[in-house]
Amino acid sequence: MRMTDDLGEDVPLHGSPARVVSLVPSLTEAVEVTVPGRLAGITDYCTHPPGLDRPRVGGSKYPRVDEVLDLRPDLVLANSEENRPEDVERLRASGFPVWVMAAPATVPAALGSLRRLFTQAFEVPEPGWLVEAEDVWRETAAPRARAVVPVWRKPWVVLGRETFGGDVLHRLGVSTVYSEHADRYPRPSLDELRAAFDSGEADLLVLPDEPYEFTADDGPGHFPGARYVLVSGRYLTWYGPSLVEAHRELTAALDAVLG
Repeated sequence: MRMTDDLGEDVPLHGSPARVVSLVPSLTEAVEVTVPGRLAGITDYCTHPPGLDRPRVGGSKYPRVDEVLDLRPDLVLANSEENRPEDVERLRASGFPVWVMAAPATVPAALGSLRRLFTQAFEVPEPGWLVEAEDVWRETAAPRARAVVPVWRKPWVVLGRETFGGDVLHRLGVSTVYSEHADRYPRPSLDELRAAFDSGEADLLVLPDEPYEFTADDGPGHFPGARYVLVSGRYLTWYGPSLVEAHRELTAALDAVLG
């Protein structure tokens, strides 16, 4: 059975995969919730579902490929942004099918890709959580704030154009200052970021707890006087079952700050 992934590459499968290695934390959660028991290996950063006990094969960016090969997977799941092309190519050259999901720029794009993965590669009906997520994220709220959204510090990295997290915030009524930037993840100086608040271009600082773990003691202090909200990075950037509760939880967090 041959099909193609999001990048148009062949994915030769012999029926619905029973042994899956996921190199993407959000896909790990989506697979375990939708087709439980199929995961043969996951990354060190796969935290959901909680308590999932599977062999760990390193990080998404630098997996221990030899250990992935030793697990003899029927399918490896990767992402074009989180995983290195050279690791994907080595897995394919060793005879293992790899499905690469394109880094989604919007919530609908992510859900469409997941629908294709599950209905085609896993040959199962579209999951209920996916239908519910499409429903809760269908509408876009009226504009209520304009935000700077750092995802890393040392150096500062922020959400730029065509990012999944940016679209999540947009649908909740929060636009991002760097949404028209040439880069998806610009690296502005701290002085530039502060200037956005001083000029009124930004009126909200959104601080997720991953990939960099911003906290009340590490993040807001760099922007004296700026309104800020601490949010779950999983709710902001993961695509999968968490999207259902993400809408509710992110809305509540923003309401607490914006009123």
